Amino acid sequence: MRRALGTLAFLAALAVPLPALAQVNVRFVAPERYTDAANRFGSGPPLRVTLAEMRRLFESLGNRVLAPGQSLDIDVLDIDLAGFDQPGGNVPFGLRVVNDVTPPRFRLRYALREGRRTVLSAEEAVSDLNFLMRTARSFSGQTFYYERELLRDWFQARIAERRPPRN
Repeated sequence: MRRALGTLAFLAALAVPLPALAQVNVRFVAPERYTDAANRFGSGPPLRVTLAEMRRLFESLGNRVLAPGQSLDIDVLDIDLAGFDQPGGNVPFGLRVVNDVTPPRFRLRYALREGRRTVLSAEEAVSDLNFLMRTARSFSGQTFYYERELLRDWFQARIAERRPPRN
């Protein structure tokens, strides 16, 4: 009898609808044509590592901000990492030089949905010319530091606060 009640309770729990989970779908559109996402002179990770890290970043930001039932589709149209590749020198694998005229840039197309209703969608270029002047957050030495900071701020403004892009 006790076993039958346990089975019945389990089946009843399965019948209760659970809220839909939030999800982030990231699609990289023609990544082989991105401005600067691949390691051309050994100064950074290869393209597949860059894309995997950007995907992980978008997904982690979405998991923190999106409510159950919301979904975010992001098409990454272009990536231009902070700095530029400097081949040669006395460094055997090249060097990435970052200065104030080489900010990170992304071109994104995105749509935020609640259920089947689109509540926000746009295509925009995301960049910050003052990326080196950020003093509030300390440099951690992690890979893609400037890109993480830029995308974290963009995500907060566009997705969390739903501020529309400036034209």
